[in-house]
Amino acid sequence: MRVVDEYVVRPWGLYVARPTPGRAQFHYLESWLLPSLGLRATVFHFNPGHERDQDYYLDVGEYTPGPTVWRSEDHYVDIVVRTGTGVALTDVDELLDAVRDVLLAPRVAEQAVRRAVAAVEGLARNDYDLCRWLAGNGMELTWRGP
Repeated sequence: MRVVDEYVVRPWGLYVARPTPGRAQFHYLESWLLPSLGLRATVFHFNPGHERDQDYYLDVGEYTPGPTVWRSEDHYVDIVVRTGTGVALTDVDELLDAVRDVLLAPRVAEQAVRRAVAAVEGLARNDYDLCRWLAGNGMELTWRGP
């Protein structure tokens, strides 16, 4: 169980903002779960000395809304977004290891790759601006800020 400062439910996603006690790298995170895209978009609020060259971190997975509980399943591959600059696809090795070790079915891994490619293409068409890309898909993201 984790303390959550704010939940916001929209027809297209769920926003969660919460502190992250005990984490050396960051002290707070904000995430939007976006089921139709198979993405979780996160802003990390880094502690001094642990800053990273990223604006958003996208986890590819399965995000399933429910009336009182949302379920999430990480599919290992991630995308680091640098607004206006580009993206980096990360942890593909973890995805392949998960398939090899039978932790993830090949069809699920294929879907993860397709979702990652679609996200990279969407971001590229929008100058690597996550909020602009998603707004064009009817998803208006809001963030608390630092």
